[in-house]
Amino acid sequence: NVVKATHTKYETVLKKLRKFIKKKYRRGDIPLESLNHKFDSDFEYYLKIDEKIGHNTTMKYIRNLKKVMNMCVTNEWIPRNPFENFKCKNKKVEREVLTAQELEALSEKQFGTKRLEEVRDIFLFCCYTGFAFIDVQKLTPENLLTGINGGKWIYTHRHKTKQKSNVPLIPPAESLLEKYKDHEYCQATGKLLPVKSNQKMNEYLKEIADLCGIKKTLTMHIARHTFATTVT
Repeated sequence: NVVKATHTKYETVLKKLRKFIKKKYRRGDIPLESLNHKFDSDFEYYLKIDEKIGHNTTMKYIRNLKKVMNMCVTNEWIPRNPFENFKCKNKKVEREVLTAQELEALSEKQFGTKRLEEVRDIFLFCCYTGFAFIDVQKLTPENLLTGINGGKWIYTHRHKTKQKSNVPLIPPAESLLEKYKDHEYCQATGKLLPVKSNQKMNEYLKEIADLCGIKKTLTMHIARHTFATTVT
């Protein structure tokens, strides 16, 4: 069994693979037995050139394809993984993070619309706690407890790894929860924060970055890296 997000990634690879086979072979499918190292190399080229996908994302797609081939071997549909010698090496990427000055500018910005203010606040909450989007989205008052030090903590499990994730709330994070405790969405759903879809969050964050004069591409993922560097 896999989580929904992982299943979606495999569905994405399948769609890309179907388009590649149609373009390369002029057909809808090809036998497993015909797959070889060149097929994988050609698929890599297609993803990078035709689909204009970055190197590291391309490597993710091919790793998922290799996993499927391993399942085929396990089921004895093919004798060996035709892609086993294909090396999926990532290129080192410098992760963007927000500086303390940028965090301050973001937190002090006054927005004319409620939706931008809410998205900004949820992004900041992730910066202050290190939670990923999916983990913040599912937080409820049951996750908010008092720690042995007398302060407020979030007790939960990471959605992706199922590992325990107990995080102490620093004052700015606690203030954000206090701000939204009576929000109509939170009252109706039993959630701690009015979190929108990941797509909408990232879409609005681009608008927020422009309004705050931040030249970096804001995404929910940057919040986790900001927590790990600037905040902690």
